[in-house]
Amino acid sequence: MPPVKKSDQGSSAEYSTQSGLPLENHYAPGDLGGKGWQYEDKLGAPGEYPYTRGPHRTMYRGKPWTMRMFAGFGTPEDTNARFKYLLEQGQTGLSTAFDMPTLMGYDPDHARSLGEVGREGVSVASLDDMERLFADIPLDEVSTSMTINAPACVLLALYIAVAEKQGVSPDKLRGTLQNDMLKEFIAQKEWICPIRAHMRLIRDMLTYCTAEMPRWNTISISGYHIREAGATAVQELAFTIADGIGYVDLGLKAGLDVDEFAPRLSFFFDVHNDFFEEVAKFRAARRMWARIMKERFGAKSERSWLLRTHAQTAGVSLMAQQPLNNVVRTTMQALAAVLGGTQSLHTNSYDETYALPTEEAATLALRTQQIIHDESGVPAVADPLGGSYFVESLTDDMEAAAMEYIDKIDGMGGIVEAVEQGYPQREIARSAYDFQRQIDRGERPIVGVNKYASESEGDNIPTLKIDLSPEESQKQRLAQVREQRDEARVRERIADVRRACQDPDGNVMRPIVEAVKAYVTLGEICDVFREEFGIHTDPAYL
Repeated sequence: MPPVKKSDQGSSAEYSTQSGLPLENHYAPGDLGGKGWQYEDKLGAPGEYPYTRGPHRTMYRGKPWTMRMFAGFGTPEDTNARFKYLLEQGQTGLSTAFDMPTLMGYDPDHARSLGEVGREGVSVASLDDMERLFADIPLDEVSTSMTINAPACVLLALYIAVAEKQGVSPDKLRGTLQNDMLKEFIAQKEWICPIRAHMRLIRDMLTYCTAEMPRWNTISISGYHIREAGATAVQELAFTIADGIGYVDLGLKAGLDVDEFAPRLSFFFDVHNDFFEEVAKFRAARRMWARIMKERFGAKSERSWLLRTHAQTAGVSLMAQQPLNNVVRTTMQALAAVLGGTQSLHTNSYDETYALPTEEAATLALRTQQIIHDESGVPAVADPLGGSYFVESLTDDMEAAAMEYIDKIDGMGGIVEAVEQGYPQREIARSAYDFQRQIDRGERPIVGVNKYASESEGDNIPTLKIDLSPEESQKQRLAQVREQRDEARVRERIADVRRACQDPDGNVMRPIVEAVKAYVTLGEICDVFREEFGIHTDPAYL
């Protein structure tokens, strides 16, 4: 967002970033001094600790960022076709969106799934669905991201089972599982069990993947949903890093060596409209994580110090009014992510305030990345904004403000305790309210909404139409699966999953992998979680 001017007076203190960090009229060498460090020594070079200037020495000269467009709707066949289309258009990685029943651990024939099957993501309930989703896509040649959290262990097991049917062993699989339940309790609110039960399931996946899937990123620690819920950039940075600390603590308590699992943790950040603040956020995040891993956790491997991150342009910044303006917003956000040094990027489609994106809109969003990469010249130089008085000072300010939050969370006993007390939730709610009030009062301009608005609310743009037929077809396929499977074997595998849940020192992953191979469904496994761990209901924090 452009700096907010709080009055018509001329003082530089009246301008701030979207997070409220004060902005001077201009920046000079003096803004970098007096902070206990020599400017040249602190800045360093790309690929050097603490990685402020980027995770790799050559950055995009050595390897382009992964262009990973989010896709998922309707039946598995529908999404499979979109995957293939995007790969043909030059996409370099798959990113899978699941529908709400799948995200909440329900099969398509459950009463709570009514009207939601395939509506905002792909419907997956069984190994049959997963086979159709990845039909004719060689899983040893692609990197696959799955945006799934509460039932993440089940979807990972399904992916393993499909790969094995293709002759691909788990150690050959590359990709990322979001699997970040802390941000679910903080922001997105898609859960099954209480927080500590979910942390146990994440522990089991972390230990399983460390041993069996060395190329797989077990947790994508997600600030994206925290920001979309209304957090400022500083809060997004702080709460996301605090979540990361919580997962490292979880792995250590499970008896893992930090250098065994930390290199397979990844991050996922939002990219909003305040251009330079977003650039500074990525730079500060890398530096903070490197120092925390080295100094707080004693990690010895440089791979443990590196913050690997995917980024996505801000869905919440897209407007229904004058929707073609969203193309410009997305372009600026994508450029900020690239200048900040992201390693993977999804660009939103301009029509997403109306519906899931059409193929044409998704292609334009992908072309946005390709133009930045191939035509802008920006990727030719690593950290091209490095050394800017403004950017370096803002990076410092972002880090300092985020560390204040982290110190407060540490004082509460850690992120799990802070979430149970509702602390991050309250902070985000206040920020979201303040942000909306600024828009309503016209203090924060939104082009086409409260500034330069036109009489017509939106343009006549084509939108993707999804009917209710996937719901019926998915129910029918699920009924066929249940008719054809070995019910005695199904009962045995469900009992194995239940016993693993009842053993606090056991690991649920291997029983779940065997269960999905027997065509036990997602909902049947998640019902075991609900029965053994209980169902979470959100307390009233505000």
